[in-house]
Amino acid sequence: MLKFIVKRLLALIPVLIGVTFLVYFIMSLAPGDPARLILGEQARPEDIEALREEMGLNDPFLVQYGRYMFKLVQGDMGTSYKTKNPVSTEVFARVPNTVKLAGCATLLSIVLALPLGVMAAVKQNTLFDGISMFIALLGVSMPVFWMGLLLILLFALRLGWFPVSGAEGWKSLVLPSFALGFLHMAAIARTTRSSMLETIRQDYIRTVRAKGVSQGKVITKHALKNALIPTITVIGLQIGAMMGGSVLTESVFAWPGIGRLMVSSIQGRDVPMVLGCILLFSIAFSVINLIVDVLYGFVDPRVKAQYK
Repeated sequence: MLKFIVKRLLALIPVLIGVTFLVYFIMSLAPGDPARLILGEQARPEDIEALREEMGLNDPFLVQYGRYMFKLVQGDMGTSYKTKNPVSTEVFARVPNTVKLAGCATLLSIVLALPLGVMAAVKQNTLFDGISMFIALLGVSMPVFWMGLLLILLFALRLGWFPVSGAEGWKSLVLPSFALGFLHMAAIARTTRSSMLETIRQDYIRTVRAKGVSQGKVITKHALKNALIPTITVIGLQIGAMMGGSVLTESVFAWPGIGRLMVSSIQGRDVPMVLGCILLFSIAFSVINLIVDVLYGFVDPRVKAQYK
């Protein structure tokens, strides 16, 4: 198991190099001059040129990228063009808010999706099954920003139960967590239902039922564990997607997280800050996938044997 984890962590290195190169290249093609954005539209051309020279923006692309990577391997993520503060300080100050939002959305989606998917499979072709899958279809089809706007309109503006934006207290977390979690809850519920339907039709499940085991034990003790393998995969992917989805959610609800910081940095051509945010997202997504692979070994002994 340890050897497998080390291999996966080493495989993360070329992924991060590729991500940083691609983002750096795209940002270099984006319109706008960072030096002009920093000094303002009224700045003199000679001042802009002097700042470009100071920041190294006149150097060739590969020279700029190589300089950034040389600093990165030393633990220096660069300095923000806009705030002049270290990127690591700005980014890690926003991490708790993004983790809080993604964590609550993940917990909400799992708590709602697993029982919904299991019950829909057990009660296949009933009214409950139809309603639950309609809700899941609605969640998959509705963009997270649209869901966020509807929640703000109803629960914040019309009913006044929750604040419109910000991160003041637990009430500020309810609407963005539900908006982000509802989409992924739908995907998890549909996968759980499909996996459970396939599992409960297996011969060993019929054998357990023939022995007189109660329906509850058949589902929870025998069927659910085997049905969880594809569900765990989807949950892992959805957690990673929540990190990316937090960009839209944080923008809609003005949540002070990494996603909102990245959007404002893209608008300001703050390349070091954008790279810092995307690096953190990439590492988080890769680590989450690694955790999911390790969880396979605890759920299915056959998978654990492959890690040796």
